[in-house]
Amino acid sequence: MATVDLIQDTLQSTIADNGIVIIDFWAPWCGPCKSFAPIYDTVSEKHDDVVFAKVNTEDEQELAASFQIRSIPTLMIFRDQIAIFSQAGMLPESALEEVIAKTRELDMDQVRKEVEEQQAKA
Repeated sequence: MATVDLIQDTLQSTIADNGIVIIDFWAPWCGPCKSFAPIYDTVSEKHDDVVFAKVNTEDEQELAASFQIRSIPTLMIFRDQIAIFSQAGMLPESALEEVIAKTRELDMDQVRKEVEEQQAKA
């Protein structure tokens, strides 16, 4: 699957309508973002069941702020509408593949239980 551009208006529906959504927060002037883009695009072609999205932080400053993006590139992964991964900095292809594999292996019932427990404590 090719990457899709996310904007404020499409974010919620994209996360709600798909099992796994990976979001790359980037900017056109960012050197590491430019280096990471071909890796992200290559990996996106190998996983038809995963949505690979991109958020241009220059165009979508409000959206980036809502996720508290302080450094780019930042990668976030949602599975079943739950944010399960967030990391600043570019990843090599092998590390991105490993993160995707671990995302698939997660026991989401356990994750939901842990989220509920954390929310109950808050």
